[in-house]
Amino acid sequence: MIAGLRVGLAVLLFAVGAGQVEAARVGVLSNRYFNEAAADFNSRLSGHTFTAVDVSGAAPTLASLTDAFDVLLVYADLNFPTAPAVGNVAADFANTGRTVVLGTFYDQQRSDAGGSGWGALEALDPSTTDGIAVPTPNGQARSLDATATVAHPLTQQVTTLFGTQWAGGNEAKPGTVVVARWQQPNARSNPDPAIAYRVTGPACVIQIGIAPHYATLGVFGVDYGGDFYRAWQNAFDFAATGCSDHSIDTGAKDVPTLSDFALGALVLALAVLGLRDRRRLIRRR
Repeated sequence: MIAGLRVGLAVLLFAVGAGQVEAARVGVLSNRYFNEAAADFNSRLSGHTFTAVDVSGAAPTLASLTDAFDVLLVYADLNFPTAPAVGNVAADFANTGRTVVLGTFYDQQRSDAGGSGWGALEALDPSTTDGIAVPTPNGQARSLDATATVAHPLTQQVTTLFGTQWAGGNEAKPGTVVVARWQQPNARSNPDPAIAYRVTGPACVIQIGIAPHYATLGVFGVDYGGDFYRAWQNAFDFAATGCSDHSIDTGAKDVPTLSDFALGALVLALAVLGLRDRRRLIRRR
């Protein structure tokens, strides 16, 4: 009986753990505002740790990235010449099976928008730009088209999202999965993806079409807002699973929930234990 209880307890603990978010070590790679973005996300997001990496002068080595991080966040602020080398090593990182997340102004640095380009990463990213990307110096307003949002781990609890300047300007590549888009079309009058991802072999790259360091550029609720932090939380939760459709954090912190698989495993284990005890009782009679 004691052995049976141990088995039941082990299955229960496994079942509880099956619905939990995987913690990720996230490297925040940019040429500017990397410290600010890492600090903001460490204070506002849960379950992951964010470490700033200054790539303004040189690209880090692949070994240093894979040793330290499970996920990369890559973006730019103004043009910088080392971006192609940074993109090359980020692409190598993605090809190890680890996820790369992109944010505005990645688009401005892209080669089709007149930037220095991102090297090999441009073959893996979800979107090209619309030829302009986020225009400077005034930017462009973007708000989420809630009617076009697809139910997905990346869009869980995201019903509103807006930026008054620093968002949008992208165009999804063929084969990219777009789960949310902006109400406003891009410069080519085509849909402008707000949240999208692309899987190429072992590589998964997620793109959120708004500046991750917006807290440095504006005031939350005024210049940017809605479910801004929920969208980024979802991105890193999904990235931590390797872009697998696992259960992600719903914001509840009290009692962990069981996934369908976990519930099934628990019911099966309890049924086996019950059958075993029933057979023992019959033998004793």
